[in-house]
This record gives sequence, structure tokens and C-alpha cells, in this order.
Amino acid sequence: MKEKQLTSDFQVRLFTRMVLIRTFEEKIVALCRESYQLPGMQILANGQEAVATGVVSALEPDDIIVSNHRSHGHLLARGADLNSLMAEIMAKADGVNHGKAGTLHLSVPEINAPMTSTVVGAGPPLAVGAAFAQQYQALNGVTVVFFGDGAAAEGSVHEAMNLSGIWKLPILFVCENNGWAGAQRFEEHSAARQIHKRAQGYDMPGQSVDGNDVEAVYHLSLELLEHCRSGKGPAFMETMTYRMRGHGEQDHQHYVNPEELEAWALKCPIIRYRRALLNAGILDKNKIQRIEQDAEARVAAAVAFGDASPYPESDTAMTDVFVQAFNS
Repeated sequence: MKEKQLTSDFQVRLFTRMVLIRTFEEKIVALCRESYQLPGMQILANGQEAVATGVVSALEPDDIIVSNHRSHGHLLARGADLNSLMAEIMAKADGVNHGKAGTLHLSVPEINAPMTSTVVGAGPPLAVGAAFAQQYQALNGVTVVFFGDGAAAEGSVHEAMNLSGIWKLPILFVCENNGWAGAQRFEEHSAARQIHKRAQGYDMPGQSVDGNDVEAVYHLSLELLEHCRSGKGPAFMETMTYRMRGHGEQDHQHYVNPEELEAWALKCPIIRYRRALLNAGILDKNKIQRIEQDAEARVAAAVAFGDASPYPESDTAMTDVFVQAFNS
């Protein structure tokens, strides 16, 4: 497939989205250090912004995303409202799920992100259901499901890949291989050194890509999404990236060699793309400063919105939880 020529405006949008995601999650890091700001476990994807931005930017409006516990980047790249997203992370009533989901089970149906599960490996079976519905209704949409290298060995993921291969479902499996599953190195938990090759066993194409190169991720996403959209069945993409923070913000990464972190910091997708756009004359220092300031202002406004939002009242505990069946 011939690579799509990107306009300079689109390239700036890719960069802007990555900056916004990084700024949003860095604010969460800061809020985690304050008392009584964020309940629960905060699991971030700093360093993986090119995957979320590259994949989601290749989607059509009717496409569905199914995310996991590192979902903020996927949702922001898809256009989730910063204010209500931050409020939900704070467990406030004005959040996208009225404070009931918190950060780990976010659902934002208005951007076609109907479900997120923090259960390791739970996303792909959910994606099978969504893709089956798309196929059954003869829709043109594709379901994209994100999961990590640790989840890739779960039986639920293999079952989902097998079933989607049998039924030729329109699913793009995106494995964000960030080198770590909890505190385990990739080579300690995976017998396969190239996870995307497992796709062959389920009769689907599988390819690997530099997950810190946003344009490479975008182009491969377009190619594999076209395969899924054309009725040929599922596809698999392994994005090679790195987890720059611990499994959660309570994890201080004592098990990681500092030199390894320093080496990957030099491969930061945002720094890398900023340099490329500067060298191409698409960005200049003033424009970069405006993009960064705008991201900071938007995130600050989201925090203020979340702070001002009340906590849910106890009498709303059972609302928006169950769907009442109707009599046929």
C-alpha cells in the first residue's frame, strides 16, 4: 500500500495531540503527589503517545476503540472532553461516567469508545462483541483494541484472535509492547520475541512498527485498517515502544536500570517528532511554544473543572449502572 502523503497541517495536529496527551498525564503525575486529589491507582502511558496518536488518527468516525488501563491517550486522541475526563479520574459527578468508573474503566460512547477494562486481557473479547455487531449490521466500521505485551499471553486474547479469525471480524489488534508487564521484562514473560508473528496462527496479517515514530504508526494503521474494512478479517499490529513510568504511580521502578530509562528518554516520540518538524520547517520555536502553552491551559482548566465538580451523592449509586429490559 502506497503511503499517504501527509499535509503539514495534519503533521502539526499529530504533534499537538501528542503534546496534549503528555501534558495531561504529567498533570496526573503531579496530582498523585497531592493529598486527596486522585483516588485509586493511576496507570499512565508516558512515552507511548505516538501509538495512541498514530492509530487513532487513522480511524474513521464510525470506528470503535476498546482500551485498557492505560486509556487516557487513546481517549484524548479520539477527542474526549478534557474537563469531563479529568473529573472522572477525580471520581467526580461531572465526569464522563458520573464518578463511577474512575480512571480504570472509562467509557466515552460519544467518541465511539464504549468500554474500557483494567482486567488484563479483557479488552479483546469485548472487541469481538463490538466487531461482531458491526459485521452483523453490515456496517463499515472497524473495532480497534489496545492491549499490552503482558496481556498478549492471556488465554482470553488468543480466544479473541481465534474467533475473529474464524468469523473474519473487522478487528485491528494493537499490542503496545512497552517492554514491561508489571515488573517483568518482556523476555521474562514471553517465549515469542516477536508477538506479531502469533497472528499467523489465526489467519490474519501481523506486522511490527516503531511505536515511537508517529507517522510510521499512522501509515501502518491505515494499511491494516483497510484490510479489516475490506471484509478480509482481522489484523494485528505490534508497536515497539517503552513504558517510561512504573506500572502505576505507586511503583517507583526500582527494578529498572536508570541507564535504560535515559536511553529511551532520548527516543521520546514527542522530542523526535518535534525535531523532525523543526528540520522540515513545518514548526518553529514560537509555534511549539504556543502549542505547549495551549495544552497547559486546557489541562489547567480541566483540573479546575474537576476540582469544582461535586462528588456523586449516595442516592445515585445505582443510576447509570443497569439497563432495564423492555417487554417485547
